[in-house]
Amino acid sequence: MTELAIIMMGAVLTNNFVLVKFLGICPFLGVSKKLDSAVGMSLAVIFVMVLATAVTYPIYMGLLASYGIEYLQTIVFILVIAALVQLVEIAMKKYLPALHKGLGVYLPLITTNCAVLGVCILNIDESYTYIQSLVNSFGAGVGFMLAMVMFAGVRQRIENNNYPISFKGVPSILVAASIMSLSFMGFAGVIDGIFGL
Repeated sequence: MTELAIIMMGAVLTNNFVLVKFLGICPFLGVSKKLDSAVGMSLAVIFVMVLATAVTYPIYMGLLASYGIEYLQTIVFILVIAALVQLVEIAMKKYLPALHKGLGVYLPLITTNCAVLGVCILNIDESYTYIQSLVNSFGAGVGFMLAMVMFAGVRQRIENNNYPISFKGVPSILVAASIMSLSFMGFAGVIDGIFGL
């Protein structure tokens, strides 16, 4: 149980896919303008990450590794993730049309979100078991959500303040993102101290 807690906390804080591994930056910068769209996008990413891991792990272990065709992993994983994103988009369009409209083009971009593909590949590379892979995927999704929600708050504060014109727009956003990234890298010592590593 402690091992699962370490994997979960590591995925959320010390190995945050957005702020430490720098994966999934496109939706991070594009959808974090409003809190509600950031939360909606994050929930969709969490769902797709866990579901993608639940499907790709058995495919890798049962088919690709069994027949010695591990080199097809990236192609197979992308196809599975694309199919899952299409299912999420169809469901969201039918049951949550306002959120679907608010996310716009960024929802189909989950298909090419390197964080979703990255977590599936990382689970295999780290030799996680099936349960550990699901926990890591859920933690990575929660970490993505944490980064998105925090950054949405930061962006709203930035837009409501006066600062030099040379920092308006993208420069202020990138500076704020880099400072957030530095703060997340400081969690490594905290997690080690809590679990006595």
